[in-house]
Amino acid sequence: MELTASALVDELRSHARPDERPQKHYHGSAGVLGVRMGTLFDVAKRFTAMPLTEVDRLLDVAEYEPRLAAFCVLDFKVRKTKLPAEERRGCYELYLGRHHRIDSWDMVDRAAPRVVGSYLLDKPRTPLFELARSADPLRRRTAMTAPLAFTGAGDPDALADLFALAELLVDDTDPVVSKPVGIALKYAGTADEPALRAFLDRYADRMPRPALRYAVEKLDPAVRLTYLS
Repeated sequence: MELTASALVDELRSHARPDERPQKHYHGSAGVLGVRMGTLFDVAKRFTAMPLTEVDRLLDVAEYEPRLAAFCVLDFKVRKTKLPAEERRGCYELYLGRHHRIDSWDMVDRAAPRVVGSYLLDKPRTPLFELARSADPLRRRTAMTAPLAFTGAGDPDALADLFALAELLVDDTDPVVSKPVGIALKYAGTADEPALRAFLDRYADRMPRPALRYAVEKLDPAVRLTYLS
């Protein structure tokens, strides 16, 4: 099997059913092929070993599904425990360098935690703070979704940066951003509930309601009620 962008796109096109699968969750301006998500993930997984140069070419395809598949390939690559450090860095740099090709929340959610967040676990998190200050809501979503990798790492400094990023975005009303703020806080609270409660004591009144609901989801019901009321 050829591990090329064109081969992957050809396979996706062979499964295209645009009338049956109009991808109503996709709100970007590009066309859609109409490929079932399970099929797309299966195809991307088979192309995990494709060179990063080919993943880069895949991101130039106009339609939605090939670009989503590119981010799936990056995600599958970095899940490999023996992936060379140079290629892991290459995945991270490709994600950030081609961020302008992201036009849907699921591209962020698929790749940001492992491709970006895991890479930055033992490095300065300055790029995330730069993304958090972007005018682009999808870049801000990356800033808040990547730190999901921090919640199970047992690194208090990384967790502190998650809360600092949430503080920057705490009153962001764009649903593309506010939802991941709440989700990140929810999982941060499973690692350090006192830190979450201290954050909520300070900022709950400023948070969009959906974000607050996500943030308190795993707290004791009585405690949850105090923040929601």
